[in-house]
Amino acid sequence: MSSEIISLVTVAILLLLLFTGIPLAFATGLTAVILTLWLFDPSALYFIPSRIFTLMNNYALISVPLFVMMGCLLERAGVVEKLFHALHIWSGKMRGGLALGTLVASTILAAMVGVIGAEIVVLGMICLPAMLARGYNKSLAVGVICSGGSLGTMLPPSIVLIVYGLVAQVSIGELFIAAIIPGLLLVSLYLAYVLIRCFLNPSLGPVATSDELDMTFMEKLALARALILPVGLILVVLGSLYMGIATPTETAAIGVLGAMIVAAVNKRLSWATIYDSLKRTGSTVAMLTWIFFGASALVAVYTLAGGTTFLQEAITGLPIPPIATVALMMLLLIGLGFFIDWIGLVLLTMPIFVPVIKSMGMDPVWFGILFTMNMQISYLTPPFAPAAFYLKAVAPPEITLLDIFKGVLPFIGLQCIALLCVMFFPQISLWLPSMMR
Repeated sequence: MSSEIISLVTVAILLLLLFTGIPLAFATGLTAVILTLWLFDPSALYFIPSRIFTLMNNYALISVPLFVMMGCLLERAGVVEKLFHALHIWSGKMRGGLALGTLVASTILAAMVGVIGAEIVVLGMICLPAMLARGYNKSLAVGVICSGGSLGTMLPPSIVLIVYGLVAQVSIGELFIAAIIPGLLLVSLYLAYVLIRCFLNPSLGPVATSDELDMTFMEKLALARALILPVGLILVVLGSLYMGIATPTETAAIGVLGAMIVAAVNKRLSWATIYDSLKRTGSTVAMLTWIFFGASALVAVYTLAGGTTFLQEAITGLPIPPIATVALMMLLLIGLGFFIDWIGLVLLTMPIFVPVIKSMGMDPVWFGILFTMNMQISYLTPPFAPAAFYLKAVAPPEITLLDIFKGVLPFIGLQCIALLCVMFFPQISLWLPSMMR
C-alpha cells in the first residue's frame, strides 16, 4: 500500500470520526485501531497498548498535573483580586489605565498559573465588570481579557511548552527561558495598542474618577505588598529550574507547595479549596491523558506504516527555501487550529514537523516558541476559540459571542505580528537560552 493512499485514508477516517462528534482522544485512538486492522494482522493490536504504557512511564509527565494543581490553587488563593486592586489604583488615572492594569495582571497570572481556562475565567469575573462599570468600550474590554488570559499558552510554566518539549525531545528548561522575550514582546504590543487606541479615542478607556484613587504616594506604595507573593512564587519556581537546582517535575512540586503557602497567607487555604483544586486537576489531566493516549497510538501506527517518513520527505522536497517551509507549517497549524485543540495538534503534527526542522538545520527550541505562539492564535480564532467561550461563560448577559469575536480581532493581528517577528528574527527567542548554555 502506497504512503499517499495511507495518508489520505488516515485523514479521511479521522475527519469522519471528528465530524460525528466523537471526542478527539477516542477519534484518534479508533483511527489507530482501524489502520492497524487494515494494514497489519489483528495480532498487531498489542502495539497500541505497549505504546501507551511506554508513554505512561515518562517521568517528566508528572509535571503536567502538578502545574495544573498549582494553577487551580492560585486561582482560589485570592491573588488576582489584590493584584488587580493595586494595579487599578496605580494606573486608574491614565487613559485606558484599567485595561493596562488588566494586561499586567494577566501577565503575572500567566507566569504563575499557566492554565488558560482558569486565567480567563478569573479575569472575566474580576476585571471585566470593573472595566464595563467605568464605561470602557466592551470590544476593547473583552479583547484585553481574552488576549491577556491566553498569555499562559507561552509564558512559563506553560503546559503547552511542557508537552511540546516531551514530544519533540527538547529541554523544557530551555523552552521556558526561550519564551520569556517573545512573551514580553507580545505583552508590549498589547500595551502599546491599548495606549494608542485610548489616546486617539479617549472614550474607549475613560479616566477613572473614583475617590479610592485619591491616595497618597505612601499609601499607593504600600499596595506593592500585593506583588510580593506572586513575584516571589514566580522567582522561586522558575529560578529553581533556570539555575539547575530542580528538574521540571521537581519545580512543579515546589510550585504546588508555594501555591498552598500563598493561599494560607491570604487565608484561603481550606480542605474545600484543596478538594476543589484536586477535583479540577483530575478532570483536566484526565482529558489531556486520554488525548495523549489516542494521538500517540495513531502516530505510532502511522509511522509504522511509513506515513511519517513520506510526509517528511514530501515537505523537505518542496522547491522552496527553509523559511518558506516554516511559514507553510505555521499556516497549516493556524488552519488546523480553527478546529482542533492544541494538544491534538502537538501530538499529531510535531512528530512530523520537528524532524524536518532539525534536518534543515533549524533550532527545535525556536520552532517550539513559534508553535506556542501559533497555538495562542488558535485560542482566539473562531469557530473553536476556547478563550471566547471561557469568557462568555462568566461575562454579563449583554456581552455576546459576536462581541467577543469582534473584540479579539485586533489582538489576533498583534499575535501574527509577534509570530512573524520571532520567525524572521530567531534570536528573539534564542538569545536567552544561548546565554544559559
